[in-house]
Amino acid sequence: MISRLRGTLISSGEGTVEVETAGGVVYEVHVPLSVAERLPGPGTELELLTHQLVREDLAALYGFLEMGEREVFRLLLRASRVGARLAFQMLSTFRAARLARAIAERDIAALVQAPGVGKKTAERLLLELHDSFAGLDLGEDAPASGPVSGAQAAVQALIGLGMSFAEADRVVRAALEEDPGLDTAALIRRALALR
Repeated sequence: MISRLRGTLISSGEGTVEVETAGGVVYEVHVPLSVAERLPGPGTELELLTHQLVREDLAALYGFLEMGEREVFRLLLRASRVGARLAFQMLSTFRAARLARAIAERDIAALVQAPGVGKKTAERLLLELHDSFAGLDLGEDAPASGPVSGAQAAVQALIGLGMSFAEADRVVRAALEEDPGLDTAALIRRALALR
């Protein structure tokens, strides 16, 4: 299993980055929006903590900057009917500490903000994962209410305007690539223009 990947960031795209190792091998790694917005620019050395998922129809690497992010992803995968895609979307909506706190505090209202998570899914997550998250301490990197970053808030606003999560995520990432310094309102406007 590939648990860490160290190398040069070659490119970033819609939910993925390419990292070239010292041996010349280039890996494609899926990263949630909460991680992608904190990555350095192309040509920079970085280390990603990874989770390798292998099925008969798929082999994928998911990358994170912090141990807590990877741990939350792995815990989410333990829940029934929660695959990598849903866990990925949840971590694109919330930072790991905020998501862990929402599950530990049984905050259904917060969980249903993530695309693909309805009330029944949120209730099932709380039932199956509450005990695992109750003792998990990831620090306090997020306020008690909702998403923590301008990019995450922009994605949620675009979803509220009728975009799918995938489309909102794509246009927000594209806007961030053009100008990483945009505030939330400007990011929403730019993302709408890129649609």
